[in-house]
Amino acid sequence: MRKLFGVLMVLGLFIAILAGCGARSTDSASEDGNNNGDAGSSGESEEKIVIKFSHVVAENTPKGKAAAMFEELAEEYTEGKVDVQVFPNSQLYNDDEVLAAVQQNNVQLAAPATSKVSKLFPEWQIFDLPFAFADTATVQKAMESEKIGGKLFSMLTEEDLLGLAMWDNGFKQMTLDEHALIKPEDFKGQKFRVMSSKVLEAQFDSVNANPTPMPFSEVYSALEQGVIDGQENTLSNIYSKKFHEVQSYMTLSNHGYLGYAIITNNEFWSGLPEDVRKNVEKALNETTQWVRENGERLNQENLDKIKADGTLKEIHELTDKEKQAWIDAMNPVYKEFEDEIGKDLIDAVKELRK
Repeated sequence: MRKLFGVLMVLGLFIAILAGCGARSTDSASEDGNNNGDAGSSGESEEKIVIKFSHVVAENTPKGKAAAMFEELAEEYTEGKVDVQVFPNSQLYNDDEVLAAVQQNNVQLAAPATSKVSKLFPEWQIFDLPFAFADTATVQKAMESEKIGGKLFSMLTEEDLLGLAMWDNGFKQMTLDEHALIKPEDFKGQKFRVMSSKVLEAQFDSVNANPTPMPFSEVYSALEQGVIDGQENTLSNIYSKKFHEVQSYMTLSNHGYLGYAIITNNEFWSGLPEDVRKNVEKALNETTQWVRENGERLNQENLDKIKADGTLKEIHELTDKEKQAWIDAMNPVYKEFEDEIGKDLIDAVKELRK
């Protein structure tokens, strides 16, 4: 009798376990089914698509403001299906690291300076050539051209990357602590920070300066401590990072363009639901248009702020004659990099000057 009772107890316990498993499976099926049921249609149980956006500059720069605008628009247009998380000021990665992070899908969006893209594709050094573009309108024509922008963006897919847009930061100016930079001879022996770009190094070599590659995040302390003597950058970056507070002279030269390629992981982007991708593209396109319309205004506002601060001894704007002397001195850089960048790209840029 005890044996029969024991068997019945074991059998009852086994049935109870099966019933419990069935209940958990039902609950699980119910949760999965929420994506298609009433709760799912309300979006309460859907996981948001996270888009981490890493960049290196301050939030009050053209790129910083654009990133914030894109975050707001993308979340609005997708009705909360995406969660854009912006990380400024190299919080996650500096510009030397971020493309590898995008390739590994550790971040989904980056906005590196074009010089950083040239590590993978030397042709992107076209943007570092001195006095290559007359103004931002010419840059935009270049990016919309199949011979230049089309060719450059198509290369990215070879490295599992996808180019989405180009954001302008503007044209670079020179700062130095020792004296004003007016003639090419004024560069001699001075140590300048440059982004990691052989073209930018050659630019300073051409005027007998000493180029020093350095991450953007280290520039202020290097200027303050005298590790470097000067640097080149846009007005928004000079003001937001307070470079003008540790320099004495600035020359408004507009000698080089600084723009950012908006890059994503190709597999991530193609894997987005079509409706989400279209709305994120809409947000990106509107942001890009805003950058084009407001980038120059923001730089002018920063110049006014630099002047108002009164920390610089002198701000000199190159005359046409002085600028031509710089152009002549730096012109050999074009021939030096003709094979590496490509004569076809250089010729296409020269054609735009006409």
